[in-house]
Amino acid sequence: MTSPAFASGQRIPREHTGDGEDLSPPLDWHGLPSGTRQLALICDDPDAPTAEPWVHWVIYHLPGELTGLPAGVPPISPKDLAGALQGRNSWSSGRTIGYRGPAPPPGHGVHHYHFRLYAIDADLSLQPGLDKASLLKAIDGHVLAQGELIGTYER
Repeated sequence: MTSPAFASGQRIPREHTGDGEDLSPPLDWHGLPSGTRQLALICDDPDAPTAEPWVHWVIYHLPGELTGLPAGVPPISPKDLAGALQGRNSWSSGRTIGYRGPAPPPGHGVHHYHFRLYAIDADLSLQPGLDKASLLKAIDGHVLAQGELIGTYER
C-alpha cells in the first residue's frame, strides 16, 4: 500500500489533516490475492490519549478489483466507488461518518496513523455506518490478506 501524498513513515500533508482541508489522502495498492471479492479500509491512531486507538476512517464494501482510492472521498457513499459504504469514526459530533484527518492534541508528540487494507474473500452484505469493531467482527474469517501504510502527524 502506498500514497502519492506521503511515503511510509513520513508526515501526512496538512491538506489531509484536521488543520487543513481534511481531505482523505489518495491511496494505491497492488498484489491482492486471487479470490478477493471486497476490500475494507480502516485508519486509526494508536497514539491517541484514549483507551482504544482513535478511528479516523472506516470504508468498506469496496470492489475487489479496485487498485486505490482518490483524494477527497466524500463522507457519503461515493458514487464512483461502486457501492462503497463508510462507517463511523471516533468523533462524537460534527462529521461522524467518513474520513476525518489527523488532529492530535498540541504538544502530544508524533502520532502514527495506520491505514490498513483488508482483502476479503466474500461478497458481504453489510449495513452503512458500521464502527471499526463491528466491521472487524463482520470480516472475521474472511480476510485473505492485509496491507498497511503508516503516516505521521504532529502539532
